[in-house]
Amino acid sequence: MLAAMAVFVFLDSTAKLVMQTLDTFTAVFFRYAIALALTCVLIWRTGGLSLLHTRHPWLQVTRGALLVVSTWFNFIALRHLELATSAAIFFTVPLLVCGLSALLLGEHVGPRRWLAVAIGLLGVLVIMRPGTMAFHWAMLSSLAAAFCSALYNITTRKVGSHDRAETSLFFVGLFGSIGSLAPLPWHWQMPQGSEWLMLLIMGTAGVGGHFLLIQAHRLASAATLAPYIYTEIIWMTIAGIILFSHYPDRWTIAGAAIVIACGIYVWHRERAHALRETAVEINP
Repeated sequence: MLAAMAVFVFLDSTAKLVMQTLDTFTAVFFRYAIALALTCVLIWRTGGLSLLHTRHPWLQVTRGALLVVSTWFNFIALRHLELATSAAIFFTVPLLVCGLSALLLGEHVGPRRWLAVAIGLLGVLVIMRPGTMAFHWAMLSSLAAAFCSALYNITTRKVGSHDRAETSLFFVGLFGSIGSLAPLPWHWQMPQGSEWLMLLIMGTAGVGGHFLLIQAHRLASAATLAPYIYTEIIWMTIAGIILFSHYPDRWTIAGAAIVIACGIYVWHRERAHALRETAVEINP
């Protein structure tokens, strides 16, 4: 999970760089097309056609659709926002996963976790500051990306224990490529020169990051992995400073601290709840 978070910084950084000259929806298409090509090579080298079998075809379709929509929203946000700001808003994903798991999966979420989710969302308002000059409409796009990503994480949890990482990567790349074709007739732009290199880095980082993410979920529970997501803010801030001379302001730092603190508290409560359930099973 730590490695996945570091690799995803390459994805977002190169996406922001290439979209300075390339259309957003064209960049999204190449992100998935390159990822699909690399995944096909990986499958051919490791297990062949047997890896294309999935026990959850419709969940794989849903995962691909959710991820490509999340990428659309995220790339739109990255075009306009600083990397650290986008990452801070995106850190609501664990909080949204907590709330959506209760609403969609019927999982028990106690009042303290609901309070942490609510406070965390208030932290997002601190970052966004609606009604002030600091607010940018692209922040709503980043929040929409987080919502879609939370749904993607829930479906990944469903398939992660049955399908291999290569299988899930293939279907994400396949349905992501198909889905990203839809807007291209109105937005196609042929990449030029160094844009090809940045697109290659972006697609490779997408494959590498999601491979590590899927492997992490195969080896450990979402509750165990959740705190490590927040290490991404370190690398995103460094990348923003080095590549774009973007320094996060105090409001972004304060809002991110609130969101991260609430996310870690939710993780702590989920872990404590899981330990209690395990103790009851062992000593009924």
